[in-house]
Amino acid sequence: MKRTLIRYKTKPEMTEKNAALIAGVFEQLKAEKPDGVRYLSLRLEDDSFVHFVETEASDGSSALPKLAAFQAFQNGIRERCAEPPQARGVTIVGNYRMIDEP
Repeated sequence: MKRTLIRYKTKPEMTEKNAALIAGVFEQLKAEKPDGVRYLSLRLEDDSFVHFVETEASDGSSALPKLAAFQAFQNGIRERCAEPPQARGVTIVGNYRMIDEP
């Protein structure tokens, strides 16, 4: 299992567009229900976004990048950002009812 946290800040004029593209990803996830991926996205007050991705595959492969809506979200992400995405692997230290654990 691999867990990744991604954080970035959008340009103020691009925040709504970014949020709409993310909403499209969740619509496709809900419709297609791919196995082996868990995904959470948060929008902060300062136009920052945080994404938490958990994949079951030991090699970190995921169905997420294969989704058309995710590809649309990824297209132009750097142009929408004031601070570029930074991805980091994470380990859960504590969890109370937020994330299912095996």
